[in-house]
Amino acid sequence: MRVFFATDIHGSEVCWRKFLNAGPFYGADVVIVGGDITGKAMVPIVERHGRWETTLQDHLEVLESEEAVRDIETKILNRGYYPIRVSEEEYRHMQEDEDAVDKRFKEVMLEGTERWIAMADEKLKGKVHRVVVCPANDDMFEIDPVLKSGHVVEMGTDEPLELDGFSMVSYGWTNPTPWDTFRELPEEELGRRIDKIVEKVAEPDRTIFNFHAPPHATGTAPGGFDLRSGRHRTGPAAARAARPHPREQGRGPHRQDAGPEPRQLLRGGRPPGRHRHAGREEAEGEELSAGDRVRRPSGRRDRR
Repeated sequence: MRVFFATDIHGSEVCWRKFLNAGPFYGADVVIVGGDITGKAMVPIVERHGRWETTLQDHLEVLESEEAVRDIETKILNRGYYPIRVSEEEYRHMQEDEDAVDKRFKEVMLEGTERWIAMADEKLKGKVHRVVVCPANDDMFEIDPVLKSGHVVEMGTDEPLELDGFSMVSYGWTNPTPWDTFRELPEEELGRRIDKIVEKVAEPDRTIFNFHAPPHATGTAPGGFDLRSGRHRTGPAAARAARPHPREQGRGPHRQDAGPEPRQLLRGGRPPGRHRHAGREEAEGEELSAGDRVRRPSGRRDRR
């Protein structure tokens, strides 16, 4: 069995298209996305005086034609963000209304995910045997029904999935990060859940452990949070499941963000009931509410 594995696409259109092409190109029997499928923010394209304006990579773009708008939308999508066309009034309203930002973000995020799953169903039908896409900590729970709706695409879960003589269990939850993402658990609870998942496995030496958090102290990522690099590092819970088995999961660094962000940036989807971690501002700069998450010329810092 030949497997092609990718993870942390974070809404990048170009990365998703490359993933869809990679399976047939490499002759893979199974293609897997290990989590963090969706993008993290919207980039507003604002209508002003009969033209459109947006900011991408700290550069103000003034767009005079529909063709120019579509071109910048493609660039935004490729960077892992969701372009939205708004009036000046809508733009100001979204700066002030957290609920409006969340509502619009969920709409465009779900539309984008539905389009991606339909694209995978069309492009990969008959070309690979299995297509498994797993949600992870940066993905809202609302995408789970979309992943389950695919005809070719299957959603990876903690139930063993049979793959040509092997089995795979998937788990997208992680230990706490500095960003209060959607699927996080304290280290002890994460460990208990992973232990329960491993109990379902009949043959550990023929099981792929597709856990999103890289296992601690196994050469993939040490624990803790590096203030200088801004990178989160996992704890030991995932390692307990991985170490006894030869097929260590999660190879490669865990990429927490898709790259530099445009200045005009609207974030939505704050996990309900979540609060900031102590000392969070020192770790990553000022944390803004969802409605205020627009980097303004005044110099307020947004998360990177």
